[in-house]
Amino acid sequence: MSVAGKQPPPAPLERPGSLLVPTWTKTGIALLYDEVSKNAYDIRLKLTKEVLTIQKQDVVCVSGSDHSANHRTVTLRRQPVGGLGLSIKGGAEHKVPVVISKMFKDQAADQTGMLFIGDAIIQVNGINVESATHEEVVHLLRNAGDEVTITVQYLREAPSFLKLPLGSPGPSSDHSSGASSPLFDSGLHLNGNSTNTAPSSPSSPIANEPKYEKRWLDALSVPLSMARISRYKAGTDKLRSNAFEVLALDGVSTGILQFYTAQESADWLRAISTNISDLTLQNMKMANKCCSPSDQVIHMGWVNEKLEGTDSSQLYKCKFLALKGSSFYIFSTPPVSTLDWVRAEKIYNLCEVLFKIHKLWLADDCWLQANLYLGIHQDFDLEDQRPYCFSVMVGHGKSHYFNVELGSELAVWEKSFQRAIFLEVQRTGSKTYMCSWQGDSLCFTVDFALGFTCFDSKTKNVLWRFKFSQLKGSSDDGKTRVKLLFQNLDTKQIETKELEFQDLTAVLHCIHSFIAAKVASVDPVFIDSQSIARKYMYSN
Repeated sequence: MSVAGKQPPPAPLERPGSLLVPTWTKTGIALLYDEVSKNAYDIRLKLTKEVLTIQKQDVVCVSGSDHSANHRTVTLRRQPVGGLGLSIKGGAEHKVPVVISKMFKDQAADQTGMLFIGDAIIQVNGINVESATHEEVVHLLRNAGDEVTITVQYLREAPSFLKLPLGSPGPSSDHSSGASSPLFDSGLHLNGNSTNTAPSSPSSPIANEPKYEKRWLDALSVPLSMARISRYKAGTDKLRSNAFEVLALDGVSTGILQFYTAQESADWLRAISTNISDLTLQNMKMANKCCSPSDQVIHMGWVNEKLEGTDSSQLYKCKFLALKGSSFYIFSTPPVSTLDWVRAEKIYNLCEVLFKIHKLWLADDCWLQANLYLGIHQDFDLEDQRPYCFSVMVGHGKSHYFNVELGSELAVWEKSFQRAIFLEVQRTGSKTYMCSWQGDSLCFTVDFALGFTCFDSKTKNVLWRFKFSQLKGSSDDGKTRVKLLFQNLDTKQIETKELEFQDLTAVLHCIHSFIAAKVASVDPVFIDSQSIARKYMYSN
């Protein structure tokens, strides 16, 4: 397995500094898991900056005349010592073909140069054995005489257990036992029923016969631009063990990629995710060339949204989120053209949303509901097992609950929301909302420079004004009314101002956004100090 990478060049839309990792090129062996048959097949993965390629092994003709691209007919001469020099697994009783599972070096099968581990046996001395049981094939091979002609075809998707020894590393049966198991190697390297005790010539390839090699061939290429990764079984919160799936923008899937260890799975997940993120960054830069400075894309990417009020078979659905200009967008599919931005499922003003982390991993086997120790508000039932969760609270008391695949993604979303909101506050400067109190129609303004101002909507006369620093507390009824507690700079007394809004949640979120942006403008390290995901995950 080889790994190489390069650092992406600096750019205005770069990944947060502590999260920068190289773009990966990587190759390695994995398994492709079939959820229907429950079998796993050997594959090789090749990762480049833009594509993940799945390779499958096949036997190819490298010289000579190839009479058949799929079938090879080989004559074996049984040896006094070593017999045919191969072992087999499989059989019709287990709905898998009989496959060569072992070959012994310098013995009959190996000397032909035309047989390979993974070859399915199609015929033995002209007798078709595709529907034969394991024991029937063993019997035919052992009683076929000194010269055995077999026709084989390389099985590209042979279940991995047919090629790897299970149980005892040696043969599970011999000629004297009279019994064999289709899931264990049946050794055919003994003499069998030979009629000739004299040494026979080796099964070496003839000069003009075609020569074959087993090679890795490209089977599927998945473009990584706007692709997404899923570690969960579709629509559930059930995590696949050491496995994940990569899905391209056009819906092409790698299938379930399974790895031998958790570390291998984590390494591949991180590498593929990094390349997807880098391509997303490039797409953002391209999109921003067509946008005004005030309408730039800050961040975008795939998440899983938890669906409320649905049956347990469809807990989550994939969504594509984007932070652009003054708005937070929720899409069912990524925007690939300028026109797509008006087709979002939901669009919210960034000043009126509130980002909250709900769950993150602090150790390999332990997740933490962030509100227990970090003082984060909790409105959701978090009985699911997904570790990296956040919510975006919007107007009228509504919320969206999301999950991402990696902790690094959670940290990027946290910082991106902070940055996008702060930029929008500074760009907007002020927000004014209609409100009322005791029958009077009023206007309430949150201003980045001046603080809070309340004035009569008709006469425009200012009723009161306070700086951000004078706000000492607040309370609300959870519906429409809020009490704001301000400290009078002259008397040091607390003054209570009560107002009623049609969408109280949006106003409270706006107040939070403006105050946070004001503090950040004074204290440059404020954003990092508020980053829960980065503080608790990367220290860990």
